Amino acid sequence: MQIGQIEHLNTLDILGNIFSGEIPSSLGDCDGLIVLKLKDNQFQGTIPQSFSSLRSIEKLDLSNNNLSGEIPKFLETFDFLEMLDLSYNNLKGMLPTEGVFKNKSATFITGNNKICGGIPEFRLPKCISKHSKRKGVVHKLKFTLPVFLGLLGVVLALVYVYVCWLMKKKTKEPTLSSIFDSSQNLSYGTLFKATNGFSSTNLIGVGSFGSVYKGLLQENGINVAVKVLNLMHHGALKSFKAECEALKRIRHRNLLKVLTICSGTDYQGNDFKALVYEFMVNGSLEEWLHPSPTPANANGPSKNLSLIQRIKISIDISFALDYLHNQCHNTIVHCDLKPSNVLLDAEMVGHVGDFGLTKIILESTSQMSTNISSTGLRGTISYTAPEYGMGSAVSVEGDVYSYGILLLEMFTGIRPTTEIFKENLNLHIFIEKALPKRVLEITDPILVQEVESYAGESRKSTLQDCLLMIYGIGIACSVEVLGERMSITDVATRLCSIRDRLYAAGLQG
Repeated sequence: MQIGQIEHLNTLDILGNIFSGEIPSSLGDCDGLIVLKLKDNQFQGTIPQSFSSLRSIEKLDLSNNNLSGEIPKFLETFDFLEMLDLSYNNLKGMLPTEGVFKNKSATFITGNNKICGGIPEFRLPKCISKHSKRKGVVHKLKFTLPVFLGLLGVVLALVYVYVCWLMKKKTKEPTLSSIFDSSQNLSYGTLFKATNGFSSTNLIGVGSFGSVYKGLLQENGINVAVKVLNLMHHGALKSFKAECEALKRIRHRNLLKVLTICSGTDYQGNDFKALVYEFMVNGSLEEWLHPSPTPANANGPSKNLSLIQRIKISIDISFALDYLHNQCHNTIVHCDLKPSNVLLDAEMVGHVGDFGLTKIILESTSQMSTNISSTGLRGTISYTAPEYGMGSAVSVEGDVYSYGILLLEMFTGIRPTTEIFKENLNLHIFIEKALPKRVLEITDPILVQEVESYAGESRKSTLQDCLLMIYGIGIACSVEVLGERMSITDVATRLCSIRDRLYAAGLQG
């Protein structure tokens, strides 16, 4: 049996197996593939044309092989492709500019030295055709030597003026990746001006160890979020160091991107430390799940998340955790997953942020990079795994527990900290007792209205079945026994399957 004949195959991961030869074209028959990882093998030849059938693919990793030829144009038409890694091959030619190729943080092409074109953020050389080269040579031959010598001074002067103008124009239209360098350290004065003196009108959030302000970098016109540490708070400096240590190691489309830091003194000579993040225009997931009452004369739409939006955001969060737990060099545990630490960009894509309590598990020793006591762990009550309260070591299963509680909150609209949960009752037990008969009774009324708005009992039944499966995942993640929790990789796979089922039922968001 060929691999293309395997039914219902949605994930194929054969990284590091030293397979050689050409990539089997029969893989293109697996049109239900969501994740395909062929990394760290010895595949040769071109990317098969049959891959154009993989319309559901979300993660495609072909890095560290010996692939050659051009990057297929059909990859830019894949609507669901969220991560494409073609790095360290021998690919050449023009880099497409649409689809996933518009997102530099989602497309990886390092190690292919013959690629040209693409969006400006990749900083690749322009693609020059043989025709354009020949045309340029002919054009130069039209000038005679006397005319050239006579006009050389004028031409050089004009070129100098043009280059200066061009450079000035480019500084007015920057991109985030071109402005910031990981080693850059902005001054206190720059951030002071950007936030109108850390004005209360710019304040967008207050956390355990500091405050977050919206800022506008005046030289570049870029909106940022500035997290200012309250160094008088016990543990704030440790949190700052932990966040810097974690963020310098990681990069993923579903993790909040740190642009730079500020470590210096303020105008009074006091120590000042801040982290500068990419600004998320749609705020936190907390604001969308539990919006503040809107005044009657307020402008703009109310903050309501549809069923499909909640599923997409839950998938984004699971992808971020899967990356931290399973794809980094050393395992990273977030330790404080909750709605206020999930930020939403203009496209309502979820980004996990606030790494102040993050712990890095060293692979060589299986020990934490920082020793922690149960009293030193400052996760948020009701989201924190129960074993932490008994002194257990930080683990990825602890993050999975927090994710399970967060998932249940996303679809019920009920905070796990609400007063109804006392003594032996919590959100996990409350939902487990209600299923399966009272599934709509415990669901966020906004989603219930959405379910009821769809015509046809078949479609309503499908929506209720999907809600039951989502609650089942949340319960499986938040069980008390650490070893019985679902892995975050399985969570991501199951949620993607639920999303695809809703798409098939005609629910597109």
